[in-house]
Amino acid sequence: MAHSLSEADDSHAPRVGFIVSKAVGNAVKRNKVKRRLREIMHPRLAEMETGSLFVIRALPNATEAAFADLETEVGVLIEKARKKQQNRGRRTRPQT
Repeated sequence: MAHSLSEADDSHAPRVGFIVSKAVGNAVKRNKVKRRLREIMHPRLAEMETGSLFVIRALPNATEAAFADLETEVGVLIEKARKKQQNRGRRTRPQT
């Protein structure tokens, strides 16, 4: 699961946060997942827009996933977030 947001004050560098709950496993497993996600996101920071915020929530099966599978999944999540953010400006509220 991922969430993306662009702030009105977009003067800061892109930021990424990780949510890895105890449901993922003990501290060793949670930290391993965070380290892997950080490694996956590091080269992608340059592609992100200035001022963007991106949060990834790791699911319990992330501990057993191969690095390549995590990398693919993160790429899919980033693309979904980009499309969702582009569509936000196109929506209009119905007139009542």
